[in-house]
Amino acid sequence: MNNRPLILITNDDGVHAKGIKELTECLRDLGDIVVFAPDGPRSGMASSITSLVPIKYSLIKKENGLTVYSCTGTPVDCVKLAINEVLDRQPDLLASGINHGGNMAICVQYSGTMGAAAEGCVFGVPSIGVSLLDHHDDADFTESCRLGRKLARRVLKEGLPHGTYLNLNVPDIPQVKGMKICRQADGRWINEFKRSENASGEPVFWLAGSFENAKPIHPDNDTLALDSGYASLVPCKLDVTDYDFMNNIQDWIE
Repeated sequence: MNNRPLILITNDDGVHAKGIKELTECLRDLGDIVVFAPDGPRSGMASSITSLVPIKYSLIKKENGLTVYSCTGTPVDCVKLAINEVLDRQPDLLASGINHGGNMAICVQYSGTMGAAAEGCVFGVPSIGVSLLDHHDDADFTESCRLGRKLARRVLKEGLPHGTYLNLNVPDIPQVKGMKICRQADGRWINEFKRSENASGEPVFWLAGSFENAKPIHPDNDTLALDSGYASLVPCKLDVTDYDFMNNIQDWIE
């Protein structure tokens, strides 16, 4: 029997992205690692799954304590396929990332990184998503690795409540002040598209925009923490039921 923890790592930037390689290296001594990630970028996939075409995977690397697979599917496909068909036991931890770019506030709803973390939670695997607020391919992941490793060690030791997964975002600064437990910022993206034209003069639209906090702004939200030089840690839940509102609409069905 292998007594070392089994850690499943995935992402939405693709198996060859720097972020997932850095995350793999900083977690290697914590357990046996299986990387099972998309064969290319899948940003913005959220919890999407592939249902109309088959998916497949291929082995990229296998060495002592580390196996790396590439998959043609989405981040959630990767989690499903790895746990259902590839791994010989349930992972002790799922770590998704390190994402090139932040997944704070409403972005958690769109993020393939966090979609994969949520899917791990569906399977009962303690799951975390780690993101760095830097989109560059050669971003410096030093601080996000340090904090991601710290969080992974604690989750391996303590576990997580049923139906809860964690969203860690790290600011792009040389020395992060620390981690703050935060709520997800309330707000939305504005001016979301940049209009241009293609070679035929037809209008095309590029995703752009900026995030705007709703008023009033809660002082413990994740965007404010990040702006202040702290990493934000938001506990997320699979159950999206509004329990408070259930009683308010009881008479709607009577």
